[in-house]
Amino acid sequence: MRNEKGSLIRPVPLPDSASRPVVTPLSTSVVYASDTPDMLDQQYEGGLQGYTYSREGHPNADVVGGLIDRMEGAPNPGVVTSSGMAAVAAVLMGITQTGDHVIGGNQLYGRSLRLMAEDLPRMGVSTSMVDPGDVDAVRAAIRPTTKLILVETVSNPTLRVADIEGLATLCREKGVLLVVDNTFTTPRAFKPFDWGADIVIHSITKLLAGHSDVMLGYVAARDEAINTRLRIFSVTTGMTPSPWDSWMAERGMLSFDLRFDRAQATAMRLAEHLGGLEGVKRVIYPSRDDHPDQARAQALLKGQFCNMVSFELDGGRAEANAFTRGAEGLNFAPTLGDVGTTISHPASSSHRALTPEKRTELGMSEGFFRVSVGLEDPDTLCAVFSQAIAACKV
Repeated sequence: MRNEKGSLIRPVPLPDSASRPVVTPLSTSVVYASDTPDMLDQQYEGGLQGYTYSREGHPNADVVGGLIDRMEGAPNPGVVTSSGMAAVAAVLMGITQTGDHVIGGNQLYGRSLRLMAEDLPRMGVSTSMVDPGDVDAVRAAIRPTTKLILVETVSNPTLRVADIEGLATLCREKGVLLVVDNTFTTPRAFKPFDWGADIVIHSITKLLAGHSDVMLGYVAARDEAINTRLRIFSVTTGMTPSPWDSWMAERGMLSFDLRFDRAQATAMRLAEHLGGLEGVKRVIYPSRDDHPDQARAQALLKGQFCNMVSFELDGGRAEANAFTRGAEGLNFAPTLGDVGTTISHPASSSHRALTPEKRTELGMSEGFFRVSVGLEDPDTLCAVFSQAIAACKV
């Protein structure tokens, strides 16, 4: 019977089509309608596949998660979160409890360090920071209450390489979870699950999405029960990824392999160039003969070393200011993974919460910079760095 007072607000379903879209549709709906309460029960209980409320999952996040699952060889479907730090928090806060102990690499990203140093202890979870390249030191730090060890494959920003193989063996022996943040290396260079990791984390924001217009994270666990726990925690705490960001990330990831290979090749070239410039105290890149972990990097990464280069200027804050002013055309910004090269200064950004003494201990002076190499012409990029470093002497 026709409603004489007019149609309902949303009465018309999407039209049927014998063909399908080539590009994944953007699904901005917050809610999804089911036919009956019985159907909704079946969706929640797993009998039917379907969406209910976007905080609990939506198509665009599942597409992005599925892409990374395949890249990483994840044993279970990963969880896409609202940021890389949300993924870190889902692990550190979602699977620990009062009385647990957590070990972290002593050169983790600054916010990961802060979460471990300030927030976990507040909740009754004790923490220790250890060199992840020294398995004996990690072994000595393990307690009966140790729940997990969090490391980065290649550390941010000092580019030290964790002994993933040794740590995986130790964790199996001790019944401790090995959590690997694979953001810098990406699955193109390294697949932690293949080397014994229990949980893998990504900041999709960085190289995977690659255009500085997305904020997302990812986490997946080998054990199905832990994977489910991570998903429930992220849903409960509202770590919901944006459909728009997920849609944009998928688009960025379609060119990921090409972008990574080009940026990595240029990074190797830039590291060599910086090593020959007057005014540069040291250059850090895992393939270099003077890198302390070069042999381990070769064994783990098999010739794929990432697009990150770090270096230290002769001098301090004055020279750092002169360098950034002289780096014409490059963005000085606390981020990485853009199509354009960006330079960051850990002492004034990612690791500013550390004392100067602690930064010095970790090798991050006022003259220390991290470079996220982009897709520029290598000759042009090297010329810009030569000009900027020369400006430090004026």
